[in-house]
Amino acid sequence: MSDSKLAGQYLDAAIGLLRRVRDEESRNIAAAGTLLADTVADGGRLFAFGAGHSSLAAQDVVYRAGGLALMNLLSVPGVVGVDVMPATLGSALERVDGLAGAVLDTSPARAGDALVIISLSGRNPLPVEMAMNARALGLRVIGVTSVAYAQETKSRHVSGTFLKDHCDIVLDSKIEVGDAELTHETVDAPFGPASTLVASALMQAMMATAAAELADRGIQPPLLRSGNVDGGHEWNGRVFAEYGDRIFYRH
Repeated sequence: MSDSKLAGQYLDAAIGLLRRVRDEESRNIAAAGTLLADTVADGGRLFAFGAGHSSLAAQDVVYRAGGLALMNLLSVPGVVGVDVMPATLGSALERVDGLAGAVLDTSPARAGDALVIISLSGRNPLPVEMAMNARALGLRVIGVTSVAYAQETKSRHVSGTFLKDHCDIVLDSKIEVGDAELTHETVDAPFGPASTLVASALMQAMMATAAAELADRGIQPPLLRSGNVDGGHEWNGRVFAEYGDRIFYRH
């Protein structure tokens, strides 16, 4: 099989997944966008969290041109990205009980805020406890996860539950267990992960819905503009000045 054919198969698989989430998750995406819009309108703050590669989709909506300025990254040292050495430490920290509670207790998150938690498997203690503790503090929680993992794997949390069990709204990424879309007769392992692509698309669809919801209510959504277009920095400066008390990545 030619390399170009495999590339086409991967892109077709990615397109198929995006079509599935468009058709099957549209109501949940709309509900998530409404929840974010409600939070902004009510004076709340927005946070996103993901561990490991799931953090990429969280970072994608923070300080992003065309995105809501109020979305903040809830960072857990050692698990956001793969910059920690050794990289395997990040995976180990996801299984540490009590870490999520400590992070939330020292974060600016408070009752009335909204937290989006991205976790492909949703089975590790960190995302499960993050959702549980956030709701106990009075935050509303949106989960971006693969429901297939809850059906085909066992939770690593002592409760036996998954991220999806502790969310106000769940967006199912439709990713199969293993996160690999391709196989090849001469390759021993499946390959071609698509979870980051789908999770980012779900996040951006949710953010777009929130912006439109705010506009429909007569509220100008606090969107950022690219600093690479004329007037972008000045525009963003005005947004930061107006909403500075809800933006934490500039402190």
